[in-house]
Amino acid sequence: MSGQAAISIGALSAGFGRTTAIRGVTLDVPPRSVTAIIGPSGCGKSTLLRCLNRMHELGEGAWASGSVRIGGADVYAPGEDPVELRRRVGMVFQRPNPFPTLSIFDNVAAGPRLTGRRADLETVVEGSLRRAALWDEVKDRLRASALALSGGQQQRLCIARALAVDPQVLLMDEPASALDPIATARIEELLHELRADLTVVVVTHSMQQAARISDQTAFLYMGELVEYAPTQALFTNPRVRRTEDYITGKFG
Repeated sequence: MSGQAAISIGALSAGFGRTTAIRGVTLDVPPRSVTAIIGPSGCGKSTLLRCLNRMHELGEGAWASGSVRIGGADVYAPGEDPVELRRRVGMVFQRPNPFPTLSIFDNVAAGPRLTGRRADLETVVEGSLRRAALWDEVKDRLRASALALSGGQQQRLCIARALAVDPQVLLMDEPASALDPIATARIEELLHELRADLTVVVVTHSMQQAARISDQTAFLYMGELVEYAPTQALFTNPRVRRTEDYITGKFG
């Protein structure tokens, strides 16, 4: 287990009831980088992602074993507050999910208000929207409904909302799969910028996207980690035959 890792996953298994979704996953995620998780549908990508901020345990019959260390602390240790964990480890979902009854401003301000950062709300909201590359598009309509935004803008708003509580890690579950190509390109550009001061883990169904956005890639198959390597190496010179078969389209 590397002392330099932002996230260290050790022998992690998880599932629901008698069903095992991932088994024995061990990997280290370096800080200030983008890590992609790829694999066919049902291979455990989203389960692995949700274990990192303990959202997995919210499902009925959910269980997990093994360890996840973020910033050196075991997130499954007794007494660890999952609410505080989810502040440090933010999450953006597949489909944009802005709070429908709140304005653009109040969507971004919701987290800081809950955590007591009320004094500098305007500064926090503007900074978060700038980091999400959305400020210039919404600065004149901050009090408008978040639902007035396009799908791509809503997704960047959700990213801004996650950034507003100053997380260490940002998890993204297929964040561009419901977006058009132009909006997808904006999200990908944003990921390149966020890696400057954040650790980002992205589940993607697109191998091409993984190749474009990530520094390292993990390939999961049937709940097991098959290969984890720098992205260019994994796609051009995979060490495992099963990885080569997947990226060349022989299955999946």
